[in-house]
Amino acid sequence: MSDDGVSSVGAAERGASADGPTPSPAHLAEHLAGVDAVLLDIDHTLVDTAAAFARALGRSLIPMLRARHGASMQAGSSELASGSDDHVTGIDDRATGVDEQAMGADEGTIIARWSADPGDHYRSYTRGEVPYAVQRHARIDEIAHWLGLASFSDTEYEAFARGFDAEFIPACTAFEDARPAVLALREAGVSVGAVSNASRSLQERKLESTGLADVVPLLVTVETFGVGKPDPRVFREGARLLGVDPARTAYVGDEPDVDAQAAELAGLRGVLLRRPTDERSLGHREPRPDQRRYCEVGDLTGVTAAIALPTSTRTG
Repeated sequence: MSDDGVSSVGAAERGASADGPTPSPAHLAEHLAGVDAVLLDIDHTLVDTAAAFARALGRSLIPMLRARHGASMQAGSSELASGSDDHVTGIDDRATGVDEQAMGADEGTIIARWSADPGDHYRSYTRGEVPYAVQRHARIDEIAHWLGLASFSDTEYEAFARGFDAEFIPACTAFEDARPAVLALREAGVSVGAVSNASRSLQERKLESTGLADVVPLLVTVETFGVGKPDPRVFREGARLLGVDPARTAYVGDEPDVDAQAAELAGLRGVLLRRPTDERSLGHREPRPDQRRYCEVGDLTGVTAAIALPTSTRTG
């Protein structure tokens, strides 16, 4: 490692090829050789948050948007009925402020836009720039504007938040490989902990609801330093709390830049979890192939196979 804590080992030596990360078991085993601890992201890594978002948004935001759209269309129709002949031509979209293509968006497209967060509102929160509620209000306003609808008032936002929060945690489920993978690591003597960019209270409830709280201690959240990943302090603090050198610690997460690459730059072993069923990965920010420092797996069992030896001993 260099003086600033960034590993000086080249990509080829750490298991990534010049063309980008490789899922090869041999490369992964080399990349993770000597690892004594594994830090795990929570959302989309241990917990199927995408499905929970879909359910919660489908029962909170989507009905509110549909109701607003219906009201705006009704208002536009009333204006059409009372307008003069030369005012009628082409007025339907302009009168209501509705983008015809956007309002044709189905529920899945709207949810995908929430996940994509084109305004980077959630990252503004994890950079410590805005409070959680402010970024969430901004995200639903961005979707409303994309659909040609007005911003949500504070009262409307609070109604959305109540509806969303009532549905979200109960809809969270652990991925099938999450608990078995964690138990395999622990049985092999590998220390395990969770690091997240969300709040501690939210993530503790999520781990409890999904049956992971007893095997995955939550170590670092966005509140620890007031900022989240990719800040290197977040990763190094997770390793410190496990009592392990960052260079002997792996970090597994689902985002190339914020998780895998950032962990590598912080001096850990970065592993990108790219589940084949995760449609969100198509919109992830990918480092240039010649800059990638991490390895890639399709599920958590690949990580445990590379680290957790049957004899419950560790490599290195």
